[in-house]
Amino acid sequence: GIIRTALPNMDREAKEEYHVVIQAKDMGGHMGGLSGTTKVTITLTDVNDNPPKFPQSVYQMSVSEAAVPGEEVGRVKAKDPDIGENGLVAYSIIDGDGMDMFEITTDYETQEGVVKLKKTLDYETKKSYSLKVEAANVHIDPKFISNGPFKDTVTVKIAVEDADEPPVFLKPSYIFEVQENAASGTVVGKVHAKDPDAANSAIRYSIDRHTDLERYFIINAEDGNIKTIKALDREEMAWHNISVFAVEVHKQHQEAKVPVAIKVIDVNDNAPKFAAAYEAFVCENARSNQQFITISADDKDDSANGPRFIFSLPPEIIHNPNFTLRDNRDNTASVLVRREGFSRQKQDLYLLPIVISDGGVPPLSSTNTLTIRVCGCDSGGSLLSCNAEAYVLNAGLSTGALIAILACIVILLVIVVLFVTLKRQKKEPLIVFEEEDVRENIITYDDEGGGEEDTEAFDIATLQNPDGINGFMPRKDIKPEYQYLPRPGLRPAPNSVDVDDFINTRIQEADNDPTAPPYDSIQIYGYEGRGSVAGSLSSLESATTDSDLDYDYLQNWGPRFKKLADLYGSKDTFDDDS
Repeated sequence: GIIRTALPNMDREAKEEYHVVIQAKDMGGHMGGLSGTTKVTITLTDVNDNPPKFPQSVYQMSVSEAAVPGEEVGRVKAKDPDIGENGLVAYSIIDGDGMDMFEITTDYETQEGVVKLKKTLDYETKKSYSLKVEAANVHIDPKFISNGPFKDTVTVKIAVEDADEPPVFLKPSYIFEVQENAASGTVVGKVHAKDPDAANSAIRYSIDRHTDLERYFIINAEDGNIKTIKALDREEMAWHNISVFAVEVHKQHQEAKVPVAIKVIDVNDNAPKFAAAYEAFVCENARSNQQFITISADDKDDSANGPRFIFSLPPEIIHNPNFTLRDNRDNTASVLVRREGFSRQKQDLYLLPIVISDGGVPPLSSTNTLTIRVCGCDSGGSLLSCNAEAYVLNAGLSTGALIAILACIVILLVIVVLFVTLKRQKKEPLIVFEEEDVRENIITYDDEGGGEEDTEAFDIATLQNPDGINGFMPRKDIKPEYQYLPRPGLRPAPNSVDVDDFINTRIQEADNDPTAPPYDSIQIYGYEGRGSVAGSLSSLESATTDSDLDYDYLQNWGPRFKKLADLYGSKDTFDDDS
């Protein structure tokens, strides 16, 4: 059995499936034959016979002027009842005043057209845009091309929303010029920014001080005029790169920044100088007009105010008898010998002033001094010696003789040093050095076990300063037994006297003075040695023991030792009495 369509132009979009009951009979369909039925489902396959259609004729969208390029603005969708690849739709912008500002892409998963921002918008420049968007089938069946066109268009209107924008400078960057050494307050240039918003707020300007650490410039906060506040030096810094801020007065968080380059124009304010610290050498046997050095110059100014350099001698020595100068006209000059027969003995050093002028307007010049030394040279012109002293020594003394003289001087110095050192060592016992200078009093205890300090004893400081001694000082602790006539005081010891002579003088004075009482007193040592684990340290204890010592010589020591002689002489008396 063959199933055929009964109607033309069947529409899948209207009805996709049909259910048919088929009956089969035998006996040719005559009466008495047997029959059977079956159910057949017929599904219509899709063909691209329907174009895409937008559900509305106009789409309304909006976007902020602060939106960045690439940001999505909105979506449109055309409906196509076909399925599969027959229903694929592609979107494009075919007309409108926003073709340069917007673009559209196709999202094949949702079959939508995505409108995106292509360029930055400006609400103050244009507040709305209109686009004509077309949706077309990707795959078109040629059998049904007569049913076309398989596309549709729609109008998309996009409104630009105002946003709070920062100030905008009229230029992306600024370049100004100013002459060096310009007076303080000179106007360099002017920057200008405006508020792009409808409010048109006032703008205030300032310089980013991180870009102008030396504070060469200042800007008027209201009109944007940039001025100098100190002199500029092109040789120190030829370009100044600063940044200027523009801030809205009422919205200080809205600011803009622009780079400003300031070129310092050169003026001729530096005179040319020698390019190096030249020191020339001329041979004693130099020939006349012989060149011995070539010099050049350097100028810190720009090339317009520098070369070409002109070299010359000062007018007062233009006819120098020794040297002459030749300008090579290539910013160099040569110095030549004017005469022959230089002598180091007569003059070994010459100073030649040279005037160098630059090509600036007006030109500047400076006088530079070239030092020229006269040297001894061999026949080939090679330097041998460049000082007059060496020349004189070669004529009279050889190198060996000079070394011998120096050696003798050194030996003499060593001998003198040794002599002085030995002389000081011999006098060392008579000198109290600083570290040995105790500068204390000699304390005498007349009572064993500690007694009253005798503050009238000798003072080391006094002994070291004989000049401070003025004659004999009488005793104050003992009243003399009888009066004696005053003696004339001794003359002060001269500065050259030493301690030994001073002490000997005092001893001699005491020995020859019969009126002086003894400088000691009778002490009792009956408890000598008791209470001490060390025992007695005094030799006086031997007076109670048998001893063969004879103390009669104490009688000959004078009145100062009379008490001691009587004390030790009592032993014999005691023995006789017993």
